[in-house]
Amino acid sequence: MAGPKLGKKGGARLGKPSTKKKQKKESLAPPKPVEKEELFSDSEGTDGKFQEDDDGGFSDNQEHEMNSDSDVSSDVDDPFAADILATGDADDGSDVNSDSDIDSDSDADDTTDLVRKSKAIDDEREREEEDAEAELQLNIKEEADEFTLPKTEELEEETHRPPDLTNLQRRIKEIVRVLSNLKTLRQEGVTRKDYIDQLKRDLSSYYGYNEFLIETLVEMFPPVELIELIEAFEKPRPISLRTNTLKSRRRDLAGVLLNRGVNLDPLSKWSKVGLVVYDSQVPVGATPEYMAGHYMLQSASSFLPVMALAPQENERVVDMAAAPGGKTTYVAALMKNSGIIYANEMKESRLKSLTANLHRMGVTNTIVCNYDGRELPKVLGQNTADRILLDAPCSGTGVISKDESVKTSKTAPDIQNCSQLQKELILAAIDMVDANSKSGGYIVYSTCSIMVDENEAVIDYALKKRDVKLVPCGLDFGRPGFIRFRQHRFHTSLDKTRRFYPHVHNMDGFFVAKLKKMSNSKSAAKSSVQSEEIQGAESIESSDQQNAEEDDKLSEQKDIAKENGKLKEVAGDKKRKRDVQTHSDKKHVGQNSGVTKIGKAENHLAATRRREKKKPPPREEIAKAREEKRKALREAKRKAMMRNK
Repeated sequence: MAGPKLGKKGGARLGKPSTKKKQKKESLAPPKPVEKEELFSDSEGTDGKFQEDDDGGFSDNQEHEMNSDSDVSSDVDDPFAADILATGDADDGSDVNSDSDIDSDSDADDTTDLVRKSKAIDDEREREEEDAEAELQLNIKEEADEFTLPKTEELEEETHRPPDLTNLQRRIKEIVRVLSNLKTLRQEGVTRKDYIDQLKRDLSSYYGYNEFLIETLVEMFPPVELIELIEAFEKPRPISLRTNTLKSRRRDLAGVLLNRGVNLDPLSKWSKVGLVVYDSQVPVGATPEYMAGHYMLQSASSFLPVMALAPQENERVVDMAAAPGGKTTYVAALMKNSGIIYANEMKESRLKSLTANLHRMGVTNTIVCNYDGRELPKVLGQNTADRILLDAPCSGTGVISKDESVKTSKTAPDIQNCSQLQKELILAAIDMVDANSKSGGYIVYSTCSIMVDENEAVIDYALKKRDVKLVPCGLDFGRPGFIRFRQHRFHTSLDKTRRFYPHVHNMDGFFVAKLKKMSNSKSAAKSSVQSEEIQGAESIESSDQQNAEEDDKLSEQKDIAKENGKLKEVAGDKKRKRDVQTHSDKKHVGQNSGVTKIGKAENHLAATRRREKKKPPPREEIAKAREEKRKALREAKRKAMMRNK
């Protein structure tokens, strides 16, 4: 019995070092499947031997020897079995720890691999997206750069079929893009005029404008801004309200309307009484507050003329075109129902809305009258008002979003008729204002048109016909008016006027100008212009006379110098030949003296002829012409006075 014990211990001792080395190796790397197969084969072999013992009936000694041999062989030959027998539960715990370490390492490796792969996939996806975007831009650029204007045959085909809106829109965008960089994108052999003509035709077809209006807009705006303006005309402007400060305050009114389901905000920084409405659950023009006169439905552009006029309390103000009363009630609110306001309206049918709004808003200082604005100076008297507001009737080209019929109904004669009426109205307004007013003497002219003939041309006409000057409107925003347009050249002070556009200021197209009357005499401006013309004519005549006399003197001196030079040359030649021909010398001397006399006479005749040609008219004729001009001016002034009487 001792033999097997010693053999077992020795086998265990011999097997321990190998098991430690194996554990170290197993901690570094997972066990090989080959070793597991050997382990399973050993166990199967032992099971087979035990089965033979059961079947064949081996003796005890043989069984003991077989057990001892199997123990020794298992300890020596199979290190895993020896390790299991020697170490027991402790060794089993170490194997579990090693397995957990292996699992954690494998999990960490798996996560890093997943992160690396996902990052690679993301990078690949970003690269593909960038390549696709670059290819798309390249294709778009190639398509855009190859844009060519349609030929006449294509245009004729388009006229025989319904308009292709998508094709028109694409072509408009391409033409605008080419015009913005014409030098590099222009088609060979195509001029700017060709692009502009095609753009006019496409805009007329796509948006429905007539030829006159689209041509005027193209001349006023660059292509990119023109498209923005036309697109803005296609959209309605936001609804705005003006708080009636005679009855309410903006904060209180906004709170009440918000409670009624009206979504609104303050209009802008430049207005203290305006509100803009985004949407409403109730009709904004039928609320109890509207019926009570707490606010007025009024476009934002209609605030501007009254703000420029800036009426003061206890003044005498005339509104020459008052209906429907939005501006008149605003003036009354600023004056706090003091002073006098003459609200004139030429069309009798519009007087009902004017008087109704005046009563609803609580205005008590206004007198409503029904006259032609051109006759108001005879009715109210000349030089009697402190301030005049003239919101002149116009073509309405700034409010196309409200009335789309303007696109096709307005023509050049309509604009000229409006311009003529506006010129007469502004002269009447200037005549009504008192230049000696302590607080006033101002005229505000405004239109809802963007045409130059109705705006800058009218103001320039007034500056020439009356003694007025332009002053700042008091508005911090808006574009300055035109100083030059096409062949027109206006007064340099017209940059003090203000223009407003829907695509820039999000309000209707509008024009505002403020004039200050300098004197009450109508002919002050005329006389100053005429005196300047007379002085200029006198200076021109005197300078022409002086220049003519100087030219005559210079020509005479040049002629004399030339003749003297010729005579000197002839005399020198004769002196050289004296020694050879004395008789001929004497003869030549006589001839020379005759030549000098004849030359002097001819020079004198030529000078007198030039003097006669360049001689200015005598002073008697100049004085006679001036007297005739004065008589004509006196006659014109007398006729004008008779007409006024």
